[in-house]
Amino acid sequence: MKNPFTTSFGTQQVREFGLIEVKNDEGFTGWGECVTSREPLYIEEFTESSLLMVEKFLAPLVLENSINHPDELEALFKPFKRNNLAKSSIEGAIWDLYAKENNISLAEALGGVQSNVEVGVSLGIESDINVLLNNIEEKVEEGYKRIKVKIKPGKDVDVVDQIRQKYPEIPLMVDANSAYTLEDTELLRKLDNYNLMMIEQPLASGDIIDHAHLQNKIKTPICLDESIHSYDDVRQAIEMGSCKIINLKVGRVGGLTQSKKIHELCKENNIPLWCGGMLESGIGRAHNIAITSLENFTLPGDTASSSRYWHKDIITPEVVVKHGILEVPNGAGIGYEVNMDEVLKNTTDKITIKK
Repeated sequence: MKNPFTTSFGTQQVREFGLIEVKNDEGFTGWGECVTSREPLYIEEFTESSLLMVEKFLAPLVLENSINHPDELEALFKPFKRNNLAKSSIEGAIWDLYAKENNISLAEALGGVQSNVEVGVSLGIESDINVLLNNIEEKVEEGYKRIKVKIKPGKDVDVVDQIRQKYPEIPLMVDANSAYTLEDTELLRKLDNYNLMMIEQPLASGDIIDHAHLQNKIKTPICLDESIHSYDDVRQAIEMGSCKIINLKVGRVGGLTQSKKIHELCKENNIPLWCGGMLESGIGRAHNIAITSLENFTLPGDTASSSRYWHKDIITPEVVVKHGILEVPNGAGIGYEVNMDEVLKNTTDKITIKK
């Protein structure tokens, strides 16, 4: 990565993930990305476990069956518990392949209606507040429509206060990545003074009940992230009043088909959506762009330009955000070409699975 990225989980400088390439008998190729990390910190999966899941269970199951539409994979994979990142990676590749076979964009295949989307940017925790303020200034000048700042205990209210002193009006949100508990309610309530768009995942990963208690005590909208792994998680969160906004991450919920269902549920219940980032390469980023074209993605997502994170991406052209706006590709499939030279240069292992 161009720069270290720090959250309450730790710091990443090198990004490891899996790419899934699927081919049909006619020579069409689809691409997916397994948005894992080396260690199971954000979620229980990690790169080696997810790719083993693909190799031993998911890919053989796909090859044993006749798949007419990517939606069919959800039922096919259902007997296997969780492993959503692995499921999403192979499902995403088949969605790309399906769109190419039908000569339509992935966005169109998913039912997308927006030709361009607003984009925000996510900024990691900095030891020096001046570094963070300079980063914000740079991103504001680049036109990003929303600034997200990571927080953790000891790097929260004072950081937001200093940001607001310099930038009283910018659309601003904070992301806690599960770093707090209900014992921190009074501290989190102080954030109500800063006109934040939302506070993302303040409490434990997977929790819905405590977030409902917290949302009842603070004015700032809670956005759930690590608590949302399925349609049922969203349904229960809405029923309990656990949040007012959902951050949808395609990999975390198990793929694009589940993402579509969650989109419809949130639309019916007036819960705005935005698409979060997981430090994807251009392939995963392209899938995010496609899902964000659905109509209820009304808040700026985290799909920043490729150059925000990488010295060189693995797609051409690279993802480019202009004045906070990202054009949704209309070419077949994901709408970007995979740069195989760059892929192979960075490949550490390769597995081929055939019928």
